[in-house]
Amino acid sequence: MAAALEQPLDEQHEVDLKPTLGRLHLIALGIGGIIGAGIFVITGHAAASYAGPAVVISFAIAGLGCLFAGLCYAEFASMIPVAGSAYTYTRATMGRFMGWFIGWNLVLEYLASSATVASGWSGYFTDFVRSLGIALPHAFTSAPLCVATDPHCSTYSASASALDAMAHIGTTGAWVNLPAIALVIAITAILVGGIHASAKFNNAMVVIKLTIVLLVIVLGLPHVVPANHEPFIPANTGGWNFGWWGVLRASGVIFFAYLGFDAVSVAAQEAKNPKRDVPIGILGSLAVCTALYMLMSYVLTGLANYKTLNVPHPVSMAAEALPATAWLAPYINVAAIVGLSSVVLVLLLGQSRIFYAMAKDGMIPPLFSAIHPKFKTPWKGSIVTGVVSCIMSGLLPLDVLGELVSIGTLLAFVIVCLGVLILRVTKPNAIRPFRTPFVWLVAPAGMVVCGAMMYWLPPDTWARLGIWTAIGVVIYFGYSIRHAVPVRWHIREAAE
Repeated sequence: MAAALEQPLDEQHEVDLKPTLGRLHLIALGIGGIIGAGIFVITGHAAASYAGPAVVISFAIAGLGCLFAGLCYAEFASMIPVAGSAYTYTRATMGRFMGWFIGWNLVLEYLASSATVASGWSGYFTDFVRSLGIALPHAFTSAPLCVATDPHCSTYSASASALDAMAHIGTTGAWVNLPAIALVIAITAILVGGIHASAKFNNAMVVIKLTIVLLVIVLGLPHVVPANHEPFIPANTGGWNFGWWGVLRASGVIFFAYLGFDAVSVAAQEAKNPKRDVPIGILGSLAVCTALYMLMSYVLTGLANYKTLNVPHPVSMAAEALPATAWLAPYINVAAIVGLSSVVLVLLLGQSRIFYAMAKDGMIPPLFSAIHPKFKTPWKGSIVTGVVSCIMSGLLPLDVLGELVSIGTLLAFVIVCLGVLILRVTKPNAIRPFRTPFVWLVAPAGMVVCGAMMYWLPPDTWARLGIWTAIGVVIYFGYSIRHAVPVRWHIREAAE
C-alpha cells in the first residue's frame, strides 16, 4: 500500500472543488450520462451488427454486470469521497502503478465516449435540420474516417464481417464533423463556468429526454410489429455475428451505454454529503436506466426491422417506419439533440475531474489541477479535454469510438470489484458508510461478467487497448514516477 498522510480524509481541507450537489443532482447526473447514446445511437448498431431483436437480452447482461460493479463502486465512493473514481480507488488499494494504469484507461474511456456521443448527436442534428428543409453538406457532417460496414466508406463491403470491417479503415469523402465539434466546444464552455450551472443544465436536459423516451415506449408498444421480432435471436452467420455469440458480443459493445453511473462517483468531491448521496446516485440512476434501456430496445426493434437500424439516428428512423408513430420522429430528434448534449456534459465533466485527481497526485502536469479563481472549476483540464474530444469526434467513426469506450470501462469495473475484495482483507475494520451486500459473491460475479464482456469484444479493440496502455507506460516511467506525491488521504478504520 502506498504511503498515507496522518490526517484522515474527512479531516482534510481540500476545498478546491465546491460541494454543491445533492442526491437528486447525483441521480440526475447518472441518468444524464446513461440515457443518451445507448438508446439513441448504439442500440441500432448493436442490433443490426450483432444481436438482432435479442439486443434486449444484451442490455440485461450488461445491466447485470453494472449492478455488481455499481455496488462495489458505491462502497468505495462512501469510503473515499473524492474526485477520481476508479483511479482513486485503485491507487488506494493497489498502489501507484495500478492507479496510473486504471487512470490512463479512464482517460481513454471518457475521451472516446464523449467523442462517440458527439458523433451520434451530429447524426440526429443533421436529420432534424433536414426535416426543416435545410440540407447540411455531407463533407461537414461526417467523420472522414470509416469502417467497411459503412456504405459511404471507400472500403465498403456488404459481405464483410464485423471484424473484417473494423480492420479495414477507409475514407468517406467527408472533411470533418463540424456539428460534433461545435457541441463539444459549447459544453466545454458550460463546464468551465461552474459545476452548479452545469448541474442545472443537465437537470433540464434529463427531464426533456426522459419525457420523450417514455413517450416512445408507451406509444410505440401497441404498434410493435411481431414479425420484426421473428426470429428473436437471428441464426448465427459465422463467428460473433448473431446467434447467442452475437448477443454476448453486443453486451460488450453496448456496455458503453452504462458509463454514466461511473461519472457520479467522479463528482463525489462536489457532493454535499458524498458518503450517503453518492451510493444513492449510483444505484438509483442505474436501476432507472436499465429498465428504460430494455423497454426501449424492445420497442425499437419492434417498430423497424433490425437490419435497417445501423444508422446515426435509429430511434427516429424506427418511428418513421410506421404511420402510427411517424409523427414522433421530429420530437425524438429534439430529445436526442438535447439529451445527447447532456451526456457529453457528464462525460467531459468526468474526464476533467479524473485529470484533476491525477494532477493533484503528481501523475500528470499540474496545469490539470489548476482551479479557476471565480468559477472553482478545473478549467484548464476542461479545455484540454474539450480540444482532444473535438479532434476525435470530428475525425473518427462511431463504431471504433464506441468499442474503445466499452473495453476501457469494463477494465475499470473489473479492477474496482477486485479492489473492494482487497480492502475487505487488508482493512477489515475500515469505516464503510455503505457496504456491498454479499460482497464475496457480488464482487467476483462483477469481475467474471465484466471480464467476459471484455473477452466478447472484437480482437482489434484489444489491440487498440494494448497500444494505448503501452503509451501510458512510457508516460508513467518518463514523467509520473518522478513527480508522484504521497497519497493525500487514507481510509479511516473503526479503531482510530
